[in-house]
Amino acid sequence: MMIRVLFILLIGCTVCGCFEVKPPQTKALVYSEARKLKPFVLEDQNGKKITNEALKGQWNLLFLGYTHCPDICPLTLAKLSQIYKSVATEHTLKVWFISVDPARDLVDKRKQYIEYFNSDFIGATGSHIQLFPFVRDLGLIYAITDGEMGQEYAVDHSASIALVDSEGKLRAIFKPEFVKGQPPLINTEQLITDFKLVAEYY
Repeated sequence: MMIRVLFILLIGCTVCGCFEVKPPQTKALVYSEARKLKPFVLEDQNGKKITNEALKGQWNLLFLGYTHCPDICPLTLAKLSQIYKSVATEHTLKVWFISVDPARDLVDKRKQYIEYFNSDFIGATGSHIQLFPFVRDLGLIYAITDGEMGQEYAVDHSASIALVDSEGKLRAIFKPEFVKGQPPLINTEQLITDFKLVAEYY
């Protein structure tokens, strides 16, 4: 009799969701409802068009930057290379470096730059007409400082990393750590831990 009652309770809990698994606790900004990205057209480091379709079928980590960046970009790409090697053994993953300096980061420059860190990475860019809405959809920002024609200029950009799921939707944003006197950078181990939690839940 007792076994029968327990069985009935178990079935009832299954139907009612008593054992519903709660979303993972992470330090990332995770969207319970993934956000759809508007259509975009960019160019990869081989000069080929790349669209929303390239985001589908695997997890994607997207980071903004530019090849003249003195610190955040090379340091973050080095970290992303470590993350890729750790995560790709369990999950299909693409890493995107989105250059927000299309005037200087032409095809050959992007190809040489991104392949220094990892030849499997994507180095994409596009006109600002394409970049601005795409970056905004990712929950990231960038701005180019004013400068005289022909002079060097800097580009301000988010140091966060966007996570796009296998349906091409924004699922989470991994934010950097801020330490006085140092550039804002992601925590490699924390991102790996949080990524796995998110990927296994969603």
